[in-house]
Amino acid sequence: MESIVRLAALKISNIKNVRNGQIVMPCANQKHLTYKKAEVLGLYGQNGSGKTAVIDALYYLQKIMIGSALDGEIADYIDSACNQAKITADFNIFSESVIYEVSYKIVLQKSERGACIEQETLSCAINEDNSRSNKTVFMDYRRSSQRENVFAPKKRLDEVLEANAENKTDLIVAKRIAEKSNCSYIFGDGSREIFCQNYDNHFKHYSEVITALFQFAVKDLFVIRNTHSGMISANFLLPMAFKIEHNEIGMKGDFAVPMAEPVVLNAERKKILDTLVEQINMVLFTIIPGMKIDVCCYGMQMTDSGEDGYRVELVSVREGRPPIPIRMESDGIIKIISILNVLIQAFGNPSICIAVDELDAGIFEYMLGELLDIFNKSAKGQLIFTSHNLRALEMLDKDSIMFSTANTERRYIRMKNVKATNNLRDTYLRGITLGGQDEVIYDETDSLRIARAFRKAGRTIQHE
Repeated sequence: MESIVRLAALKISNIKNVRNGQIVMPCANQKHLTYKKAEVLGLYGQNGSGKTAVIDALYYLQKIMIGSALDGEIADYIDSACNQAKITADFNIFSESVIYEVSYKIVLQKSERGACIEQETLSCAINEDNSRSNKTVFMDYRRSSQRENVFAPKKRLDEVLEANAENKTDLIVAKRIAEKSNCSYIFGDGSREIFCQNYDNHFKHYSEVITALFQFAVKDLFVIRNTHSGMISANFLLPMAFKIEHNEIGMKGDFAVPMAEPVVLNAERKKILDTLVEQINMVLFTIIPGMKIDVCCYGMQMTDSGEDGYRVELVSVREGRPPIPIRMESDGIIKIISILNVLIQAFGNPSICIAVDELDAGIFEYMLGELLDIFNKSAKGQLIFTSHNLRALEMLDKDSIMFSTANTERRYIRMKNVKATNNLRDTYLRGITLGGQDEVIYDETDSLRIARAFRKAGRTIQHE
């Protein structure tokens, strides 16, 4: 069986305005080591309390785990009062006969070119034959270490060199390349190729772990940030997050369709768009009754690269009405279309993890609640989202919701003293006004002071 990877927890330190914070997925919170049910985790809290920091951390975690070079802009996400930030992700990897409990820690250091990866650490506990090993570090890379000491501990390095003594030179070269290109050493192309070989010794377990994590980041992790919604709101692009499996060759990414005017696509890209539209329409008409989308083709036209192409436009089709350009639909409908393919994928694949910032943007609150309830009851994958719409608190149980706090040292908590019969929405609103939780969940605002400030500012403007 192909390995199934599930995110169990994410801890961040000194990312944006989060000094320390940890989110824990429902199964991990309940101490259930399983992949056989959906997991939904919603993040709620006041503006500026660290919800988006989780999505941003997952975005950069994914970039690092696929071996991409870090952008200089990541330095802007490190707390301005600190030189370092940390991201630690816990994963459970389910293979045919072994379950791995893995922690991957990244230390980001501010540098002359923005930020670099100062340290990467992989730890692992192995569950096999009804026994569990202790979680120990099996790969610790430090940028500042001597070049010959490519990673610690020495025992694991010796296992890699035991398979092929020439691996040491290749690993040293890979370390120099990773440092120069500012990418992960563990998941960079050169070293990953060595770590993911077939090993006959104990390192075979760790080789399987690195392979599974890389495949998860490449194929199964989808992070949809606010820029995704921003392009929709600007009526500029419709970025459709997608994954297509065809003849054992998978494709994944964002298929961006211009909304302002038709676009010229080559035959391959048009085929992908046709497949996407077909899959989306299987569900869309049940969410938006009587609606489907279509690819309107205006004929052949040469692409900029000189290939034969098709001039196409994405249109909305409703029963009994002529098609209209997709840009004429509401932002909420377009938002649903943009993420619908990956939601469909998560219904059939337990390894899919989707993280969406401001899932509720433009979506009718009753529909939002229904979608979350259906996903929670019927899907197989994982969904992490931030939202301000409190409807989800009435549809999901307390383990599926975490709240941001006013304490930068402990940014995310679950509500305590919540019974099965309690309405979590009412409990949250009561916690805002009356307290009673482990942390302050709302940095209190004074409506009288706000009104006075508005009046004072209004008088100042009038006198100018």
